Amino acid sequence: MSSKENHLKKIEEHLEEIRDALDEGLEKKPITIGFHCSACSVELLELFLHQSNKITIGKVLEHNWFKRPNAGQKKDALADRKLGIDFPDKDQIFELIYTIEEKRNNLIYGSPIKEDIEAVLQAFNQLKDILRKKLQMEGITFGK
Repeated sequence: MSSKENHLKKIEEHLEEIRDALDEGLEKKPITIGFHCSACSVELLELFLHQSNKITIGKVLEHNWFKRPNAGQKKDALADRKLGIDFPDKDQIFELIYTIEEKRNNLIYGSPIKEDIEAVLQAFNQLKDILRKKLQMEGITFGK
C-alpha cells in the first residue's frame, strides 16, 4: 500500500469514528472526538505536505508538536522547528490544530464540557475543509 493510500485509509477510519460518535451524541463520546479529531488533523496535514512535496515521504508528524506557542515566546513554535517549511495558509492551519490540541487532553483524560467538544469539532471541520480543497488540487479526495 502506498503512503497516500495508507494516509487515506487512516483518514477514512478517523472520519468514520467521528461520525459514529456524533450519531451517538456529542457529549457521550468526548474521548472518541478528542482522539480522532486530533489524529485525523495531523494525518490530513501530513498527507497534504507529502503530496505537495513539502516533506519527504518518510517524515511523520506528531500531534504533540502542535502546542500553541506562548505569547512573546522567543523561539519558533515547536511545529515550525520540527518542520522548517512554509506553505500557503500555514498560520491558519496551525492555529486550528493548536485549538484542537489544547482541548484534546481534557476531552480524553479530563472532564470536558460541551463547549470544548464543540470547539474541537468546529476547528476540525474548518481544518478538514481547508485541507480537502488543498488535497483536491493535488488530485486527492476523501470522506463525505
